Amino acid sequence: MEQNRAARIDAPTQIVLVRHGECEGNREGRFRGRADFPLNEVGLAQARAAAAALKEIPLERVFTSPLLRARQTAEILAEGRDLPVEAREGFTNLALGPWEGRTKEEIRQECPVEWSLWLHHPERLRLPGAESLGDVGRRALANLDHLVRTYPGSTFAVVSHRTVLKPLLAAALGIAEPSFWRIHMETASVSLLRHTPQQGYCLV
Repeated sequence: MEQNRAARIDAPTQIVLVRHGECEGNREGRFRGRADFPLNEVGLAQARAAAAALKEIPLERVFTSPLLRARQTAEILAEGRDLPVEAREGFTNLALGPWEGRTKEEIRQECPVEWSLWLHHPERLRLPGAESLGDVGRRALANLDHLVRTYPGSTFAVVSHRTVLKPLLAAALGIAEPSFWRIHMETASVSLLRHTPQQGYCLV
């Protein structure tokens, strides 16, 4: 028994990172933040396609942002696998303060200085009542580290948002700022991280 447990701890932990499918906020070009958009028809189809692409991966657990568009995506991934879906606040979307729910065109016209910062060095952007990307990366990585310690050697999915997954990857892999625009994730896209105690995180 102890030998089996030691082997499990030493085995790589596989983390399947999934961005949620499309919602109307995506289609309308809005800063979504914590606004709770459901998946639209395209997003539902994308989530089903992601689930089909992952059908051969033996997921043992599914974790998700508590926001509806992520939860719906996670539930579709878990269908047919008899897996519970656990929402974790650490994977919820970036809080965007006064930009939440606003269109990008509105922000471009009304806040040209902040808009330029968002385009060129978003890690330095500070808005009242909003999180920084660095804050998001740290809280998301802390949650992921906890799951890796709790379920070593397992394979699990984390369904979240691009403004969580991109800072998370940067923090996990040590990508220097400005990192946000060096990583691209389409809606319902899949990325694979591997973790070992010896080497830490690796993007596969």
